[in-house]
Formats: sequence, C-alpha cells, structure tokens
Amino acid sequence: MTVSQNFHDQLHRVQTFIAVVDFASYTRAAHYLGISKAMASLHIKALEQALATTLLVRTTRHIGLTESGQDLYDEFKGIVATIDTAFDNVLHGRNRVSGKLRISSTAEYAQSFILPILPLFTARYPEVRLSYHFNSSLNDLVAEKLDLVIRLGHLPDSGFKGRRLADYGILLVAAPALLQGLALTQVEDLAALPWIGNSNLAGPPAWSFQHPRRGQVELRIEPGHESNSATAIRALALAGLGLAVLPEWLVLDDLANGRLVQVLPEYSLARQPVHVLFANSPHLPRKSRVFIDFLAEHLGRA
Repeated sequence: MTVSQNFHDQLHRVQTFIAVVDFASYTRAAHYLGISKAMASLHIKALEQALATTLLVRTTRHIGLTESGQDLYDEFKGIVATIDTAFDNVLHGRNRVSGKLRISSTAEYAQSFILPILPLFTARYPEVRLSYHFNSSLNDLVAEKLDLVIRLGHLPDSGFKGRRLADYGILLVAAPALLQGLALTQVEDLAALPWIGNSNLAGPPAWSFQHPRRGQVELRIEPGHESNSATAIRALALAGLGLAVLPEWLVLDDLANGRLVQVLPEYSLARQPVHVLFANSPHLPRKSRVFIDFLAEHLGRA
C-alpha cells in the first residue's frame, strides 16, 4: 500500500468516526456519508486497530467516547472541516457558490420571514440546494449536521459562532375571557394568574417589564402549561389557559380581531434578538457566508 493510499484510507476512517460521534448513530452517519452501516463499522474498527486503542463504547441505546476517542475527536474535528472546505473551494472555484445548504429555524419565524425570501436567494445562487429543518433546539446544529441555525431570543453560552441579524417585539397577551372581571393595574397583579411557559427558555421564568414612571419591574412566574412551540403557546393562550409572552408578529391578527388582548400595555418588554449560528471552525464555507449576508440584508430591514 502506498503512503498516499494509506493517508486516503485513514482520512476516510477519521471522517466516519467524527460523523458517528456527531450523529450518535452509525446508521445516520452512514446515510450522511453515503456508505453502508457495515462499512461505517469497518472504518471504526480499522481506525481503532491502527491506533491500538478503543475509541467508542457502544450500548443498545448510546454511543459514548472513551478518553482516547475524545482526544481524537478534539484533534481532528477542525482539521476535517478545514479539509472539506478546501476540497469544496478547489472543486467549485472560490467564487462559485454551490452545494447543499442545511439550515434550521423555528417554523413560525420561517413562515413569516425566511421562507418568503428564499426564492430571491435561489435566484441569486441557483447552484445552491436548500435543505430546511424546523427545530427550536441548538442541539440540531451538530446532531443533524446543519450548516446554519436561526434562533430567536437571548441565547445561552455555547461553542458556536454567531451573527445578530435583526430583532423583534414581544407582547404579554391573554384571551379576553381569562381577564374578565379582573382589575389589573400593575405587574404584581399578574403573579396570581395562570401562565403558559416557553420550555426553550433557560433558568427560572422571569420577565422584566419597563414602565415610563415606575421604571423596570421584574416578575418571576410559575407556569402551569408550557411548550417549546410558539404556535402551541398561542393556541393555549387562545383557549384561555393562561397569560403568554409571544412575538408581536405572531399575534397581530389575534389582537386586531379581539381573540387576544395585550395585558397591561403601558408596561413593555425588551425587544429580542435574532441570531444565525454556525460551527466554530476556522473556515466557513462560501455557501454559508453568502446566505448569512443575504439574511442580514433582508431581515435587517424587515
């Protein structure tokens, strides 16, 4: 076997290893790489034999890394990403934008802001194939091998890079029937009412309201019902099951038609950011860069 052939084989094995770790699945990694599950397993075994160490511990429900496996993953994750980007640049030319772009966002934001502008992007870059996923978790950036994820609100610290694209207003709303007969004059009056929580939010639920005379008032709540979907939270609010904080663009029609009312409108909530996040790797593929710039161009003026 030649040196170049040995390098080629080892590179394929390392790529398979990284995919198995990222997907936490031999089956999904093999599908992503375009090889059989049996071949993926053979790649891992050959890599372990070459290194004379166990890299993965596999049970019926979980794939875990040994200490050596973690070291190998940390060493090669960025290297493999750089090689993939370099091949893409050489194959397609540095000024050519092509390939599959895997992106994700919440369904509600996509339907209002992202999906309507995608035809403009594909017209500008006809050789890019879009693969759109709806999710509200950051885990899918690695688990689903996505290129970019668009997320709403203030984000917890993570190892991802990001760019702020826009912001949006949020409102405290409720069904009129829920408020019937109640005399609500200040934020503190809301503590005894039922709330619908957003399970995507980290930490104890709390909201900071701004009043022109009272200044900032913070209220900690104990949600009864909750969901990770803004659509579901809106539906629960429409059913009169509690107060809800929702994006302004999602409830404008409900407010106009009286299905929902804004609660204590003299108290405002801070606008929320929209970010696009991507892997913390040395080289961002050109298809990702141009899509980020495209989003900033259009969402910044939305």
